[in-house]
Order: sequence, then C-alpha cells, then structure tokens
Amino acid sequence: MEEEGPYARAGGRLPGDPVPDPGLGPVERRRISYARTFVHRLPALLLIVGAFYDYFTPQDFTAAPFFTAAPLVAAPLYSRRGTVLTGLAAVVVVLAIHIRLGIVLHTDAITEAATVVTVAVLAVLINALVRRSSEQLASAREIAEAAQRAVLPEPAERIAGFEIAARYEAAQEGAFIGGDLYAVQDTPHGVRLLVGDVRGKGMGAVAAVAVVIGAFREAAEQEATLEAVAQRLERALAREGTRRDGLDAFEGFTTAVLAELPHGDGVVRIVDRGHPPPLLLQVDGTVSTLQVQEPALPLGMGELGVWPDRAEEFAFPGGATLLVYTDGLSEARDSHGVFYDPAARLAGRTFRTPGALLGILAKEVRRYSGGWMTDDMAMIAVRHP
Repeated sequence: MEEEGPYARAGGRLPGDPVPDPGLGPVERRRISYARTFVHRLPALLLIVGAFYDYFTPQDFTAAPFFTAAPLVAAPLYSRRGTVLTGLAAVVVVLAIHIRLGIVLHTDAITEAATVVTVAVLAVLINALVRRSSEQLASAREIAEAAQRAVLPEPAERIAGFEIAARYEAAQEGAFIGGDLYAVQDTPHGVRLLVGDVRGKGMGAVAAVAVVIGAFREAAEQEATLEAVAQRLERALAREGTRRDGLDAFEGFTTAVLAELPHGDGVVRIVDRGHPPPLLLQVDGTVSTLQVQEPALPLGMGELGVWPDRAEEFAFPGGATLLVYTDGLSEARDSHGVFYDPAARLAGRTFRTPGALLGILAKEVRRYSGGWMTDDMAMIAVRHP
C-alpha cells in the first residue's frame, strides 16, 4: 500500500507543505524526513488503530472514522493501485471484525461497512483527480522551464578566457521565469553582460525581458560603446511601449547594469541604470562596491528627462570576481526585517569558482530569509583569468 503516488514521485512534498530550504541543517532535514515517513505510513496506522478500537470496545462504539480516513489520506499520497489497495484493506478489516464479533448482519455493522465502501470509492476518484492535476502541473512546469531556457540561456562556463556563471532563483518554488534577466555576449569590443530587473510580474514582465535581451544581443555586437548599447535598450523599450495600450499592458521600466570586459585590459566598464551596484571580490577576500558616480534613471523612463549615459571604468585584476545581481539578493530580509548585505557577508571569503560563489549565495539568502523570498533573484559572476 505504500507505493509512491504522483506527489511522492515529485520529491515527496505534499500539497500545503512548506518549500524545503536548501540551507536547512541536518537536524531540520531529519525532522522533515521523519514527518514524511510518518505521513506515508499513516493509512496503515489508521487501519491498525481502527481494528483494535473496533475489536476491544463495546458494540455501541464504532471505528468508522479510522477506516474512512485511511483511504482518504492515501488518495493524494499513493498511486491509484495503492489507493485501491488501501480502500480494499479498510473494507476487509471491517468485515473481518464484524464476522469475528458475529455482528455482520446488524444494522450498525451494515451501515459502517457501506460507509467505508463509499468512502473508498470516493478516495479512488480523488486520487484520479490529484493525478490529473499533478500531470498538468508537471506539464506547465516543463513549458515554463523550456521558456526560461529560451529567454535566459545559461552562458558558457568560459568566454574569451573569463570564467562565467549565471543563476536564476525564483521566489516561488516551481516558478521558472519572471522579471529578472541576465545576458552575456562576446563581442569585438570585449565581453559584454547585462543584469536587469523589470518592474512588475507576470507575462508583461516576461515580454519586457524578451525585448530587453533581444535588443541587448543585437546592440552588443553593433555598438562601439557601452553608452550606445544602453541607448539602444532605451529605444527598444520605448518602441514596444507605444505598441501596447493601457497602463499595465507593458512594464514601465527596467533597472539594469551593463558591463564591458575588454579583452586583456584588466578593467571593467559599467553603466548603471538605477540598479544595485556590482561587487568586486579580490583574491584576498576584500570586497569593494563598484558604485558609479553618475547613475542614470532605469531603462524605459527616458520621457522623464535626459541623463546622458557615462560608462565608468574600474580595475579588474587577475583572479578577481565580478558579481552582478538583482535586488532579490540585497532586499531579502530575515525574521527581524533586516536586509541581507552581500558585501558584508562575502567579505573575507574566497570561492573556488564563480559557480560555487552563486550556489553558496543562493543557499545562504534562502536560509537568511527563512525560505520565504519576496522577489526573484538573478546573478552573474565573472572571474578574471
């Protein structure tokens, strides 16, 4: 009866369970494991308790709640076969006890057996609905994951000698795409990258992400300066906005950082459009914030005024790592409402690879926020060779 059902195959998590925190310690993980084991064995325990209760109590007492609860609990947990077997087991136990007590033809016994049979049939129907919903959810997740890979493809681990890693962390478990974005491209002018955060959520944000990334890939190849790339993105958002009617038909602005890593120069040029500043992690554990002197308005807000983009240049020595991220990282809060400070948290630490850095950051920020992130998070880490 303990054959795994659709939710068990999906990692053992049941509807309504909290999302597991990747940063949980061994004690918490053991507790979760024990709870899952108990829940999966609960139908059998209910049948055993019900059998003892019915057998050793007077005839006026009934264990029908135990026998009806067993198949209902099994319905979302087990496969169809497991649910059917649980229902049959409940009916067989009830009949066996009634036969043993010689009350099989009593009115109360017939009513109890009929109730258990009815609930067992309903449990099988519930199991079929749960399985169908689970299959639809799995299909939707596969489609969302494919869309994310198409819009936000993973960059190569090494581009023009730079070690590169990118990571997207959705605030909600199972939500693969949203308003955060990243892109990396090798161009004749150096390796250019973009990290941004579109205002809002939903399909409007996803549409804005597609527009920004498409414009960036084209402009990164064609434009000689990073400032010109930013202006191309501005115009692309303005064009798209004029095609759509309504205040929320198209997301209004996008905060972004554009960076350029010239081949072999040991510098990084940055244009900041209202975005959290990047961090530079030195080989000795020193962390510095690459705060530009003249930040501009976010992309898509050009109608509010003209602030010319100016790329500012910073040293990018060998062995250092550039970290660009969205505010899902820096605005994660703990139980006291204190923001996560990546610069302070990373100070004095070194990481083997950019991928290791992003993996540890993702775990730490989820642990820091108690597993309840309020915003998606996109990150890119680039290590100078």
